[in-house]
Amino acid sequence: MVSVLVCDDSLVARKQVAKCLPPDWDVAIHFAKNGEEAITALKQGKGQLLLLDLNMPVMDGYQTLQAILDNNLHTKVVVISGDIQPEAHDRVTRLGALEFIRKPVDPTTLEKVLLKHRLMSGPEEAEDAAELEPDIRDCYQEITNIAMGRAGDHLARTMGVFVHLPIPNVNLIEASEMHMMLSDIESQEQVTAICQGFIGSGIRGEVMCILSDSSFEDVAKILNVKEDVDDQLQLELLMDAASILIGTCLTGLAQQMDVTFAQGQPLVLGQHRAITDIIQTSKMKWKRTLAIELSYGLEGYNVRCDLIILFTEDSMQTMNAKLAHLLEDI
Repeated sequence: MVSVLVCDDSLVARKQVAKCLPPDWDVAIHFAKNGEEAITALKQGKGQLLLLDLNMPVMDGYQTLQAILDNNLHTKVVVISGDIQPEAHDRVTRLGALEFIRKPVDPTTLEKVLLKHRLMSGPEEAEDAAELEPDIRDCYQEITNIAMGRAGDHLARTMGVFVHLPIPNVNLIEASEMHMMLSDIESQEQVTAICQGFIGSGIRGEVMCILSDSSFEDVAKILNVKEDVDDQLQLELLMDAASILIGTCLTGLAQQMDVTFAQGQPLVLGQHRAITDIIQTSKMKWKRTLAIELSYGLEGYNVRCDLIILFTEDSMQTMNAKLAHLLEDI
């Protein structure tokens, strides 16, 4: 089932958009009257797809799109608005919207957009469609919250800084969707990335650690590195940070599932490269994967480090069994 969030200050418009969704599409529909309500709903895991109006009180559509970027929220956005100015179309596109549909929307136009951007499956893809149940997503998000808190604490104590902890983004994605998730991290800047595999008790996967190149100068300041930060030193700095984040996160997750993970050797995916090049280097070996994304920031410094934990789909059966006691309480 796909979670769809309709955001419009008009009750009539919200109902009209909901009625235009394909009748045979298995969806859970949520509503928001303004961008502030929409952001709250997205943080709660409601809205894999956001159908967004532009002109609203409290927080308009442009501000909502900016807030989605600022909070690194994973949702696909289609704007539905009566504002048909070319500048409006350009602005929402720059802010990450996939498509701009003119009000009033009609069912045929909306369905074409959904199919064009693979937001819903065509008949030939229906058998492969899969989504996380909300309770399962909440459970994964909670254990990740605990694990990343420990990792953030370890990083803060080691580097002597305050770490901004992110809200984990948890999604079941197809291999073909991996590039869309990674492209959201940094569309312009060059990055350096490593990955590390892990396995244990019927669970396996890999973790990617990605640091923007502009972060290295401040990382060196924090660690009181005096020498020039050349390529080799940058890689060493990333390895050190990744060792803390990956090791502590995986240990925290493993403890909560009562398993032990054996970790492989870290592999450099690329250095000073565009994220699109990193995507090509990181060829997923699985058709579908459980992806958990974390973005760490350091207060007072221009440092952003993204951690993406990928579990194979067949690992989820074991993970769900290990977490059954938590699911019973939901």
